[in-house]
Amino acid sequence: MEKVFTGDKNKWCNNTCNSILFFLHEHEIFTLFNSLTKWCVAILMYLLPLAVYAQEKNLDYYLNQGVQNSPLLKENANNILLNHIDSLRIIASYKPQVSGISTNYYAPTIKGYGYDEVITNLRNFSETISTSKQLVSKRNLQIQFNGIQLLNDSISIASKITGQDLRRTIIAAYIAAYGSWRQYTFNKEVYDLLSKEDTILKKLTRASVYRQTDYLTFLVTLQQQHLAITQARMQYQNDFATLNFISGLFDTTLTPLDSPHIALEQLPEMNTSVFYQKFGIDSLLLINAGKQIDIAYKPKVSLGADAGYVSSLAYLPYKNFGASASMNIIVPIYDGKQRKLLHKRLNILEQTRVNYRDFFITQYNQQIAQLTQQLQMTGQLINETNNQLKYVRGLIQANSKLLATGDVHIADYIIAINNYLNTQNVITQNVVNQLQIITQINYWNKR
Repeated sequence: MEKVFTGDKNKWCNNTCNSILFFLHEHEIFTLFNSLTKWCVAILMYLLPLAVYAQEKNLDYYLNQGVQNSPLLKENANNILLNHIDSLRIIASYKPQVSGISTNYYAPTIKGYGYDEVITNLRNFSETISTSKQLVSKRNLQIQFNGIQLLNDSISIASKITGQDLRRTIIAAYIAAYGSWRQYTFNKEVYDLLSKEDTILKKLTRASVYRQTDYLTFLVTLQQQHLAITQARMQYQNDFATLNFISGLFDTTLTPLDSPHIALEQLPEMNTSVFYQKFGIDSLLLINAGKQIDIAYKPKVSLGADAGYVSSLAYLPYKNFGASASMNIIVPIYDGKQRKLLHKRLNILEQTRVNYRDFFITQYNQQIAQLTQQLQMTGQLINETNNQLKYVRGLIQANSKLLATGDVHIADYIIAINNYLNTQNVITQNVVNQLQIITQINYWNKR
């Protein structure tokens, strides 16, 4: 049978609550909620691993570990060593090349059948040691060595940029993890505060200073705060795992993180930064490539000599020991205008380089201006929120004192706690944003 209530809704709610509480003893209510609290805590502790706190680690630790563990930085260092080996190979290639050659040939004639003796001489035995040397000018060698040095410079700059990318990624991950850690510790602080107030409220509720429904509202807030702690800890564990993954570390403990001391650094002139120097090295590489093309079309002279035994064993074979010398000259005459096409190709590559350089300058100026503006606005917002936090803290302290005497409504105290939580969350988020912006600006300071 449906019952229709036509009276005041608030009055009906109060009467209903009083009717329900009439059938429950006061001690049974407290026992019920205390049991519920213990049960929820037990479930949460079972689902989540216990926090194992290790020694506090700072940002420098992860940066050093990330650089040491980076395979890309190690590859760049190895590439420089490989280029050094290539330079030694160039020197070795222009030294005399000595080799031993053994050629043994026999073409028998059986019953008049066989190769023509005039052509084959029936047999041919050659045992010689030959040497050859290509003559090369100092300018040619210098151009090749300059090309290898420019490659090393290019790798060095690429390694610096890679290091900056790695540092920025690690710092960003550290800041995110630190923000999650700060959020976790703050939520735990508020939970501890509410837990202390819980003891006082129990006594006051038993003394009928506060209504049992008000105390139940407070218990719900306490449980919500405990869930917030659990969620914050899970978020920190995820961010902490990401930080270790990027740094090449294996660590599953819940390690406290020190505050990242990140200061805004003075940016160098753009043309002295490593990012701009990359375009200069690329230009020198193209110029050197053009010189190597011109060198390839110079006449080439090589000397050769051999000594040994060459004989057909037909006549006085014991006298067929001897030696020979040779000189080869190669003069390019016509190659279908390939040289001109190669230079034209280099000109197109130079235009591409200039386009990338100009685009970089525009992007650099735009990004620095935008990040500087964001940093100023974030700093102002943090100052305003900190000023607001002072009033919120004062309100909580005042309500806490009044709560002990029963002179404040629990609902008002909960509102003050929520305002404190929201304000602190805004500060934490903006502090994280501020550190991330500073990291983005400092990224461009590498010379």
